[in-house]
Amino acid sequence: MKATTKYVGLICIVAGLAGCGGMDVRDRDTVIGAGVGTAAGAALTGDVGGAVVGGVVGGVVGNQVGKH
Repeated sequence: MKATTKYVGLICIVAGLAGCGGMDVRDRDTVIGAGVGTAAGAALTGDVGGAVVGGVVGGVVGNQVGKH
């Protein structure tokens, strides 16, 4: 069962990144930051609340990374 969950997660990541093809750089960085933040928040806290907070923080950081 764990292997199936890993494959589903990998497919979701690949599909999500493939959807970034038409985005500009800042939008893409926002989405990637939100994804990384969600994964990190879920891994650190082990609950949905941590994943949500991690996603929000990651999205904001990702959006601001390329800002001039």
